[in-house]
Amino acid sequence: MGMVHFDWSKMKNVQKIHRVLYAIGLGPLVGRIILLLTTTGRKSGKKRVTPLQYEKIGEDYYIGAARGLKADWVRNLQSNPQVEIRVGAKQFQGAAEVVTDPAKFADFMEVRLERHPRMIGFIMEKAHGLPRRPSRQQLEELGKTEVFVIAHPTSNVEGQRSKVKG
Repeated sequence: MGMVHFDWSKMKNVQKIHRVLYAIGLGPLVGRIILLLTTTGRKSGKKRVTPLQYEKIGEDYYIGAARGLKADWVRNLQSNPQVEIRVGAKQFQGAAEVVTDPAKFADFMEVRLERHPRMIGFIMEKAHGLPRRPSRQQLEELGKTEVFVIAHPTSNVEGQRSKVKG
């Protein structure tokens, strides 16, 4: 697994697009793969909204942290695990847990590869220098340097928004 340089600064523009799509009412469409996670800034105390890919497993939301412990939103969670989550038309509060266990990371990535083989395979190849269908051993090895987050819903903020009938 060779080190691959991936320009994460380009993701800022993609994140802006996701925020705008939610803002103009397209959350139900975008919400199939992107949620908005609101954390509290560890230094500023300000609310920070980050669009992120997720997988719903049971009642929880599993969120990949592509930049691992270097991601500002993950560092914010380490200071304050209380979050707000917006998925499609639903918004609720939750408690976030940063997971660093390589076996659990591999389990999560296997779910993602099963559900989204093309997209996640592309990410494995371009961002991590792995084959598009990495082995369990390769995923566990990657999990030694990567993390993910599990957001556990704790209460309803806005409830289900009604759909506009047209």
